[in-house]
Amino acid sequence: MPGKPLQVFISVIRRELLLAIRHGADSCMIVSFFLIVVILFLLGVGPEPGILSRISAGIIWVSALLSVMLSMDRLFQPDYEDGSLDLLILSSLPLELIVLAKIFSHWLTTGFPLIIISPLLALFLNMGTPGYSTLLIALVLGTPTLSLVGAIGAALILGARRSGVLLSVLILPLFIPIMIFGVSAVDAALTNVSSKPPLLMLGALLLTALVLCPWASAAALRQAAE
Repeated sequence: MPGKPLQVFISVIRRELLLAIRHGADSCMIVSFFLIVVILFLLGVGPEPGILSRISAGIIWVSALLSVMLSMDRLFQPDYEDGSLDLLILSSLPLELIVLAKIFSHWLTTGFPLIIISPLLALFLNMGTPGYSTLLIALVLGTPTLSLVGAIGAALILGARRSGVLLSVLILPLFIPIMIFGVSAVDAALTNVSSKPPLLMLGALLLTALVLCPWASAAALRQAAE
């Protein structure tokens, strides 16, 4: 039936969000880690407004990148440990759609809260006013891409020893282009240069990840279940 894929997508999102609410400490930990990393940068760089203004976009993006990576190893691990991953793979439901729903839920519980608090942190970092809106747009385009790309690594490390270290090695190099374009967009806005090219690149990366990452993650999950 035509509505069934949409129903499956919504049902998986509802289930993941209920689990996230039940284990609310995980989301709080991600936000807390994001704040701590920014504070560490503040303590390390010092209170000089000019320096903070120049590196504010980089600080926020590096902090967001590390925060998203911190939560990626739990994206599929609970389903793998309790056996529900086998049931999902053996069901008649398209695994790629289920994976996409889980990735979207992950972004809602990790990336979206980071977007919400980023303007306040940008204010503390003395970011210029023209950079605020560009920062939000860049994060809206970039953080879902982080979750999509990270899902491939999360699927590949299932069952591996020292999975956290392995996940970092796998996905950090893939996160770098997203961070570069995100920082470039904000820097362009702060220097009165058009931020459209880096934002378009972030949009292109997001569209590419939407097409490729659920398929690649589903293939890795099938391999892990064998």
